[in-house]
Amino acid sequence: MSSVGTRVFAARLAGTAVFDPIGDQVGRVRDVVVLLRPTGAPRAVGLVVEVPGRRRVFLPLTRVTSIDAGQVISTGLVNMRRFEQRASETLAIGELLDRHVELKDGSGAATVVDLALEQQRSRDWLVTKLFVRRLAHAKGGLGLRRRGETLLVDVGDVMSLAGGPDVQAADLLLASYEDLKPADLADVLHDMGTTRRLEVASALNNERLADVLEELPEDDQVAILSGLTRNRAADVLDVMQPDDAADLLSELPVEEAAELLELMEPEEARDVRRLLAYEDDTAGGLMTTEPVILGPETTIAAALAHVRRQDLTPALASMVFVVRPPLETPTGRFLGVVHIQRLLREAPHEAIGGLLDTEIDRVLPSAPLSQLTRLLATYNLLALPVVDDERRLLGAVSVDDVLDHLLPEDWRENDAEETDRAMTALREVERG
Repeated sequence: MSSVGTRVFAARLAGTAVFDPIGDQVGRVRDVVVLLRPTGAPRAVGLVVEVPGRRRVFLPLTRVTSIDAGQVISTGLVNMRRFEQRASETLAIGELLDRHVELKDGSGAATVVDLALEQQRSRDWLVTKLFVRRLAHAKGGLGLRRRGETLLVDVGDVMSLAGGPDVQAADLLLASYEDLKPADLADVLHDMGTTRRLEVASALNNERLADVLEELPEDDQVAILSGLTRNRAADVLDVMQPDDAADLLSELPVEEAAELLELMEPEEARDVRRLLAYEDDTAGGLMTTEPVILGPETTIAAALAHVRRQDLTPALASMVFVVRPPLETPTGRFLGVVHIQRLLREAPHEAIGGLLDTEIDRVLPSAPLSQLTRLLATYNLLALPVVDDERRLLGAVSVDDVLDHLLPEDWRENDAEETDRAMTALREVERG
């Protein structure tokens, strides 16, 4: 490893590429695992590394041969079992950054901005220094709030580093994950401890949290939603896709779900109640009530503007559902669909009513999952219209929703659970 005395800052390690000895990239550093001790400096025991497939695994520091600018070199032997944080372990980036500490010199409180790790002659890595920012304070006749002074202090010069999670803030952590896609941020939250997960989730705005909840396993969804205030939980459900909101509410106790439905906006709650009436594995239970629905007189230019909506999944953006008024589900008579490829081939001023695919298969809300799967596969479709007996459009089933129900319930957690089981005991030894 790098020479004794080498200093590495934890926050700067985030995103650093990890390579094996022959130069092939293994993954990227996402966090540092440390052990907080009653006395003495915290000890760093390993890195949380994100490998292909967005899986986070544990890399013991005993298997790291070098930490240099912009890269980490490992021995090449990496246990691919998903990282699960133990009660005795703390994540440097996920849990210590932004934590409030008290300076022992009596000069007041500060916030942890970064942690310095140094390798000792024993080859152990210890957290030896903290880069902190004094808490901002109002000063001067204008009452302007000054940004606190930053300073590098010995870890022994602060108190309460091992304090409870109630002294933490999530702002700094969220800033480091600002550019992550919802599915990637969901993976980050899933790997956090229960308390920290709720804290970070609560700090997200409603739209961002709704997107992330839709990507989390059901247990995590329920834990986060139940941990929010009732009004906040209802606000988040309002901005979720109706089918996802219905799926989540169906996992809650009946009384809690009913209370949240009462707090939701009436129009959003109406759609969710309608979906909750259907069985989970039917077209009605799987459909969304908010595909792109337009009248036949709509121009191609206007239709293309609608499918550009950021909240649409690629599957739902692949076609426009054309109906007679009213355009809200349940609509007037369903006429057909227009595929986006057809829209791109015609003049923008043309009306979409002349481009209809009227042969697309329609399904009733009672259609079973097996029928939906067969139709999507047979005709290479990304979505199917769901209609009632009067041929009114009720919603659409997209291929991604069907896949969610075909895959095992725990696929998000265990997509490679069977990989590398033989190395589990080795990891236990390294961390013990």
